[in-house]
Amino acid sequence: MTSAGFLYSKGIVFSPADTPPISTFLESNPGAYTTTRTHNNSASLLFWDRHLQRLSNSVKILLTSNPQFLFKSLNSTINPLLTPPPPSDPVWESTIKSLVNESVNKVLPVALRETRNEGEELAVTALVTGNTEKLGEVKRNVFEALDVHVHVGSHVPHVFGVKGYGARVAVVGPGRNIAEAKYSDWVRLRKSLEKLRPPLVTELLLSNDGDRILEGCVTNFFVVCRKDNRNEKYLGGNENTLPYEVQTAPIGDGVLPGVIRQLVIEVCLSKGILFREVAPSWSEHEFWQEAFITSSLRIMQRVEKIQVPSSWPSLELKALEEISWEEKQFEEDPGMITALIQKEIMEKAGL
Repeated sequence: MTSAGFLYSKGIVFSPADTPPISTFLESNPGAYTTTRTHNNSASLLFWDRHLQRLSNSVKILLTSNPQFLFKSLNSTINPLLTPPPPSDPVWESTIKSLVNESVNKVLPVALRETRNEGEELAVTALVTGNTEKLGEVKRNVFEALDVHVHVGSHVPHVFGVKGYGARVAVVGPGRNIAEAKYSDWVRLRKSLEKLRPPLVTELLLSNDGDRILEGCVTNFFVVCRKDNRNEKYLGGNENTLPYEVQTAPIGDGVLPGVIRQLVIEVCLSKGILFREVAPSWSEHEFWQEAFITSSLRIMQRVEKIQVPSSWPSLELKALEEISWEEKQFEEDPGMITALIQKEIMEKAGL
């Protein structure tokens, strides 16, 4: 996505000249957000209903447990009278969906009309943020204290399966707090990890111990292992199951419930691929046959190389040039399981 784009904020559609890059905008505004892309020549938003559901969940999590990530300069807890409805109350999702869709419909047609070239897709980010000034005026309905901003920019879709388009990833830092919510402050917090990015690495991975890999800074991480032991418990396993196991860290370990992550799980269940929610362990990397990362903009991207520091405890004490790395190189072409899952997800998306 380029820096040029459109922004809908506080009832105004800002032109490209007045629209900051999406990273700058997110760093400057607290809140829960989600990012997806258009598809089919910008005819629709990719898995939009799933994004709205997760965005609603992220707002709930921040509002009830960490309102400082939702409301700028909030120095105290939210008025108990503004306690949000119970998580099971359908008003949550329906209200957030209505607020976000109303804002998207104000800016997306402008972007489609004025900046998009034929065949180009768009990246769309919706940010739900708390309005501290409104908070003092609201009596009971907490939704009245929420603002929605929508950023739209151009997007070049990732090309899957082409040599040279694989991801190079490196494990460089600990997992994040409140990982189950997607919130803008993480855009600022993850910048500290950049000083440890090795050359040519395209995504940074997170781990709390240097062995069990949680997720990427902006992706979910998966490995495919050859599996001959059928005595363990797996999702979807039966006698006809392929002799491979897909692994990714569980939400409870502190990872984002990614939209594409959930689709990978669904595909594995439907296709008889063994799936286990367990953080991939670097100590078992010799059994890894394939690896891939997922996000709503990349969809799926195979991993061609992964790097892990040889000494995790001393990582923070060393400069990048002083770190020694262990690494694993994967095949240049996508593996059978990665390609199968990718094909199924692309079909679900209509791509």
